[in-house]
This record gives sequence, structure tokens and C-alpha cells, in this order.
Amino acid sequence: MIQILTLSIYKTMRQISFILISFLLGISLVQAQTKSIRKTPALAESTAESVGVSSERLARIDSMFANAVKSGSIPGAVGLVARNGKIIFWKAYGMADNTAGKALKRDDIFRIASQSKAITSTAVMMLWEEGKFQLDDPISKYIPEFKNPQVLKNFRYSDTTFTTTPAKSEITIRQLLTHTSGIGYGIIDSDERMKMIYKKAGVTDLFTTENITIAESVKKLALLPLHHEPGDKYTYSEGLDVLGYFIEVVSGMPFDVFLKTRLFDPLGMNDTRFYQPESKASRLVPVQQKNKNGEWERYPVTFYDPEYPIKGAKTFFSGGAGLSSTAKDYTTFLQMYLNGGEYNGVRILSRATVNLIMADQNLKVWDKNANSHLGLAFSVENQGGQDKGANGSIGTFGWGGYFNTQYFADPKEKMIGIIMKQTQGPVNDETGWKFRQMIWQTIDD
Repeated sequence: MIQILTLSIYKTMRQISFILISFLLGISLVQAQTKSIRKTPALAESTAESVGVSSERLARIDSMFANAVKSGSIPGAVGLVARNGKIIFWKAYGMADNTAGKALKRDDIFRIASQSKAITSTAVMMLWEEGKFQLDDPISKYIPEFKNPQVLKNFRYSDTTFTTTPAKSEITIRQLLTHTSGIGYGIIDSDERMKMIYKKAGVTDLFTTENITIAESVKKLALLPLHHEPGDKYTYSEGLDVLGYFIEVVSGMPFDVFLKTRLFDPLGMNDTRFYQPESKASRLVPVQQKNKNGEWERYPVTFYDPEYPIKGAKTFFSGGAGLSSTAKDYTTFLQMYLNGGEYNGVRILSRATVNLIMADQNLKVWDKNANSHLGLAFSVENQGGQDKGANGSIGTFGWGGYFNTQYFADPKEKMIGIIMKQTQGPVNDETGWKFRQMIWQTIDD
């Protein structure tokens, strides 16, 4: 009871603080982005043929999902296809919770994990458009704890002590966006040394039910050694968590409030949040795994608590992995990008900024033989990606999430594909590549 009361007081004080800060800074509590000269319609359902898609060929995708559930490859999934701003396929398959016998619904809520990164990057670029900073500014200009970064030199496994050497340059905001800062990813890092260093320092990776803030975790992270010199390599990292706190510093708003008032509310993404209210808890899809008998069951608590979006302190806003959402909400976010930064008359980003976000940011460190390049928020297909097949046209962008959610959007074909699943552990799941491959064969215009 004391813990619940304390948490309630904390949240109340936080809201009061935000209102006071907003008043002093002149920030409107209902502030959205600007009205747009252009006004595209909001997403709506329509027939496949109305947007040049064959309903017969779309039925192949329907059969693919149904067969995947029937064979036990996945417990369930929500698939969504949109073209030209019209939703032409949006179905739920299988179970949300096999143990409870609960069927999956198409508006159910999923942990989107790393799909949060594109949303955080978008928020960063919204502030960039306002002239708040430059992309090549050092992050230490805004979070002083990052001043004078150090690169890991030697590490002793017996007691986890290490030595460092001063980095040749400061970490920039652009490097945080593109995973080239040298920061690691703690518990899911590929380097065992970094896992041990982060754990010992008490850095919070990904998401948590514990009572900690993103500011507290990021400030601990800032004092730890880097994998390599900033800008030298691509290392998947907690850089977007750092930028979540950066957004708080630059905007003067709590990160969750910024996203709600400046992005989610204007786009009508009412089910996308770091933490879901009790009224929506029943719509959150449990994470499932296959047991030794080949049956789907709830995933246990490991280095994270799978109940994190609806239970716990609800104070940690992980910009890299913490959001939960629906297929429809995330499609709305992607449609805004296909519209050149506008949605339903609201201008989130300018078309020029969208072009910048999609531009190749990592010529020196991204695999030169890859069929994609890395922009400021997405992996983007190049000529090789298009010619390889099954990935979409040049410029198709996408990413995925830890719990097996995937998305992609093709600006040329104006096509969006979303798959929402919640699985962990060894699975024989081919729905990801099959969906992406099969979506292009539906075009009939």
C-alpha cells in the first residue's frame, strides 16, 4: 500500500511539475505540430481493387498466416496491409494467450520493442526542425556526463575491472541516431565484457518494472567505456535511450508527455504508450514460448519482466525499446512518412526532413555489400535490395522488434506491411519473410 501511494504521489508531482514548467516556458499542453497546407485523409478500410491490389492474390497471404497458426509455427499474429492510404488487409489469427484460450483480436496491443527507435528518432528530428540543436553537436552539450568519453582498452574477467583510453572525439547526436557512438547494449550486447560492465554499473537495458527513470540510467551509462571510437563502427546500442533523455532536456517535457502531446495525439495513435492503463491491460498480448511438449505457454520472467507495460513503477521510458502499440497505430505512423511528413492535415515533419531521415548516413561503417543503407531512423533498401527481390522498391524502409514484430513501407508503391507477434525462444516461424515476399505479388495495376 505504501509503495502504491508513493508511486501515486510521484506521478501527481510529476504532472504538476510539467504543468508549471510548461507555463514558465510558454508550452501549450495541447500543442501539436503545425497545420498542413496539404491534407491527406486519415487511414480507412477499403477494397483491395480500389488501390490496384488483387483480392485473390491477397488471399494467399491470408492462407499463409492461417497455415502458420495451424502448424504451430506461431501462436497467433495480426497482419495489416495498406496501399495509397487505404487499409486493404487487417486480420488476426490464432491465440493471444494459448493457456487461457484467449483468441487474438486485430486491435490488440503488442510490445513493439525496437520499433520504438523510429518513433524516438522522429521526435528528435521534430526538435531539430525547431532549431534546438545540430545533428553533429556533441551530446555532452546537453548531457554533461558524456563529456570526455573513454574507449575500453583492457578488461579483467576475474573482477570486471578495466582500463580505458581517451576517445579522440565527442559522441554526436547523429552518431546516437545511427548506432555509431560506440555505446553498447548491456544485457543483449555481443561483447561479454560490456554485458558485465553494464550490469555492474546498474544500467537499465531495454525496459523494466523497476522504479528508475531514464535520466538516472543514462547518467550511469555516460560514465562507462565505449566499444570503439565514436563514428568508427556500427554497434547496435542504447543510443536511442540516451536520446529519450535528451528529448526531455531539450524540450523541457517528460519524454512520455512529449510523445503523447506532440506525436501520438496529433496522429490519433491512442494505443501507443510506454505503459498501458488498466483499462487497456486486457488487450495486451502475452509473450509466449514453446515448451518441451511443443505447446505455447507464457514466457517467464528472465532479465526482464514481460508484464512491464501494465505493471511496475511505470517510470522508465526506453526510447530504444519501451513502447507498446497496435498494428493500426504503427501503420498510421508509417503512413505519415509515406505522405512526406503529413497526416490528416497535421504536419509532423517537412518533406525535406523526411528525405534527410531516409538518406544514407553511414557510408563508412555500414556493410558496403549490403542491400540497404542506414538512415536516421530506418534501414532503407538500395538498388541491390530491390534487385534481390522480396524487399520492395528502392527506398523501402523498415525495422523490427525483439518480440517478433516487423514492418516495412514502400514509398514508390505506397505500400505498408505490418506483422504483430509476441514470441520468444526457438520457433520455426517463417511468416516474416513470407509476408514481405508475398506482399508485392498482390499488386495488380
